[in-house]
Amino acid sequence: MKILVTGAAGFIGFHLSRRLLAEGHQVHGVDNVNDYYDPRLKQARLSQLMPKVGFSFQNLDIAEPNRTARLFHEGRFEVVINLAAQAGVRYSLENPLAYVNSNLVGFVNLLEGCVGIQVRHLIFASSSSVYGANCKVPFAVEDPTDHPVSFYGATKKANELIAHSYSHLYGLPVTGLRFFTVYGPWGRPDMAYYKFVRAIDEGRAIDLYNHGQMQRDFTYVDDVVEGIARLITLAPQRCLREEKSGESVSSAKLRIYNIGNSKTVSLERFVDIIEEALGKKAIRNYLPMQPGDVPATHADVTALARDTGFAPRTALETGMRNFVNWYREYHRGAWRQKETAA
Repeated sequence: MKILVTGAAGFIGFHLSRRLLAEGHQVHGVDNVNDYYDPRLKQARLSQLMPKVGFSFQNLDIAEPNRTARLFHEGRFEVVINLAAQAGVRYSLENPLAYVNSNLVGFVNLLEGCVGIQVRHLIFASSSSVYGANCKVPFAVEDPTDHPVSFYGATKKANELIAHSYSHLYGLPVTGLRFFTVYGPWGRPDMAYYKFVRAIDEGRAIDLYNHGQMQRDFTYVDDVVEGIARLITLAPQRCLREEKSGESVSSAKLRIYNIGNSKTVSLERFVDIIEEALGKKAIRNYLPMQPGDVPATHADVTALARDTGFAPRTALETGMRNFVNWYREYHRGAWRQKETAA
């Protein structure tokens, strides 16, 4: 199968591309390799992908309409998996236009391309941030998502609404995936778990917001990739109105799934697990809640398990040990490269 993966130099896009290539698919990756975090990490991921049979890559910003249109015209992809986005809750307070360009303009450009070549299935990354101020836990896909508390979350909610309209208008089969705090090897340095590991390893203090009174549903990256891989051939074929008679006149072939571990861990326990993996103690600095944050996330994955037969299951202790092992190997290797260059 010929598959377009946007954000292929990113964390999840890299892992997914490896999985798809191992299964024998042709993968065309695109990424703008921006400097939101160290581009050297993105280049290192790409260096793992480029030699693999069946992989091709293009440095491209999906917010550029003409280049994106040409990408689809020339590529004739069967499936599109959109993992390109401006990520990060707190950064959306500093640079909202980056989120407009990537998460909104770029997403519409992709939808236009998918409609133009009639792709079999579009899968796109949403986020648990769409649940915002929702007080009910665990978060279920049927729950209201009308009150996102971050601009990042608002753009992801907008993606779901825009995808619905395109599916309704053009019959495009679309699946949206609400990811819950994805972590693992080759992860993003802007994420809390990466920052915590680095700070503890270097003997610096870590900041625990809401005075440590936070709960998170951490999802190991391999579980996320497994969920995506199982959904590729499960393109929605029935309209929403056929499944919910009398509730809607929508003709959209759209599904939304949570992908989370369906278990919450307190921030304090999370730090304990990192300490165990590193063999070092943390210096904990307690601070108030930050704007845009929520006190808890918790995924209800009933729909995912029902339709795919799979639910994420990697224990946080196992996943963090894997991350710490990768972190030490990667950064020691990077340090040796710096010494050699000097």
